[in-house]
Amino acid sequence: MKRAQSERGQVAAPAGGQAGVADVTPLINDLTCKDVYKCRRARRALVEMGDPAIPHLMDALKHLKGWVRWEAAKALGQIPGPVATDALVTALGDNSFDVRWLAAEGLIDRGREALKPLMKALIEGSDSADLREGAHHVLFDLSHGSLRDTVLPVLQALEDVDPSMEVPLKARALLGTIGGS
Repeated sequence: MKRAQSERGQVAAPAGGQAGVADVTPLINDLTCKDVYKCRRARRALVEMGDPAIPHLMDALKHLKGWVRWEAAKALGQIPGPVATDALVTALGDNSFDVRWLAAEGLIDRGREALKPLMKALIEGSDSADLREGAHHVLFDLSHGSLRDTVLPVLQALEDVDPSMEVPLKARALLGTIGGS
């Protein structure tokens, strides 16, 4: 099995394999650097690690520096699975437009998989303009495909004059349609 080499020459766990905190911590720390290439290499290594990197990337989404959150959102968008999807939904509420955009792009790539956690977030946090903006990006893109009829009512509610009232109702209805609780 081929193993990825980190920038420091350390051997990282194979894709989908188990990585310890010792493997992840230096890579997470590299996301805070000012060297774009070093950050990119660290992000790619974290994506290769997959699931073991997710909790650390979720912590990085809380970092004060926007580019660290950007790198974390970019990485999470490339790691499949429900935990990464939930983290991307959380990142839709970030105060940085760039982080919200990347989170939305990651959710768009997931398609139907993103709908349940996104609708739950809209039910609980419809008062967040940042979350609504990010959700609009996701649903607008999804409305141009096979999910059009499914997402259109929520998308229209997001475009309403007072979305904080109508969005939770439409999101709850969509959850009922797709079998969410």
